[in-house]
Amino acid sequence: MPSSARGRVEFFTIRGGSEMLESGTGLRQGSIPAGFGATALWVLSSVLVSYGQGQNLILQIPPVRTSVKLENQPVAITASGTLNVSARQEGQIAFQLELVADLSDLQQNLTPILSAGLDKSDRCSDRIDIQHATLVPADPSGIVTVQFHYERWACTKVFGKESAHRLVGGNALAQLKVTPQVDKSRMVRLQPELGTIQADGSLGEILRNGQVEQMLREKISHVLASAADKGTDFSVTLPPAAQGFATVQGARFKDAGDGRLALVLNGEIHVTSQQAEILKSQLRERAQRALRNDK
Repeated sequence: MPSSARGRVEFFTIRGGSEMLESGTGLRQGSIPAGFGATALWVLSSVLVSYGQGQNLILQIPPVRTSVKLENQPVAITASGTLNVSARQEGQIAFQLELVADLSDLQQNLTPILSAGLDKSDRCSDRIDIQHATLVPADPSGIVTVQFHYERWACTKVFGKESAHRLVGGNALAQLKVTPQVDKSRMVRLQPELGTIQADGSLGEILRNGQVEQMLREKISHVLASAADKGTDFSVTLPPAAQGFATVQGARFKDAGDGRLALVLNGEIHVTSQQAEILKSQLRERAQRALRNDK
């Protein structure tokens, strides 16, 4: 292979507990101490990769961990990504951005989150008990399935004394498909589409035509949107040198493996050559911090 076509890999090696930035084609034997975690190995192997004398540069965005409270339930989100040079012209560089937010912790905690937001027990109206909720990827969407118990009660007064009576009740199952979309202002919005509501007899008609359907759609959309906003917040996930120059072009949910839900954002970043060097430096600093935190 001609030397001009060979790839160059820049990485961090560890010697005597200190971090150094070096260039080479691989890690020397014995340069990784025992006890290193997944983040350290990720950084060691993929901090910054470039090919063909810098014509095509791929910058790895190290994982950023953040959290959001949904109905007082903490949810952890980890986002990482890549910046791939797509064009160079007169001191300007365009990067293709891919940012991936891991929403698997939201999947695991969806039942208590929806229960806290939707459960109600009105003496003379609706009573809802969320029993189980799942969220699975169906690229480019996510499918939420909710199992719940519903009862409708009414109150009447007889001789001045109020009495509550159950009108209808039973178990039900509802599905909602949520699809990320990018609007004209380059903001990510979630488009909810209610699927089937399974329930016996008159209960099914009440659920499909009443307020319960709207409540489910609004609450589920709000929960997913809050997690998505936090996990893809450019002020948290991107280095300062890139934050003001990123625009979103596309968004989708995908299966990140073993049924784990991830939100993928695709976009562009346009910076000067000088800003690109600052960006590379900031990514190296973030990778070094990741190594120190993982020890």
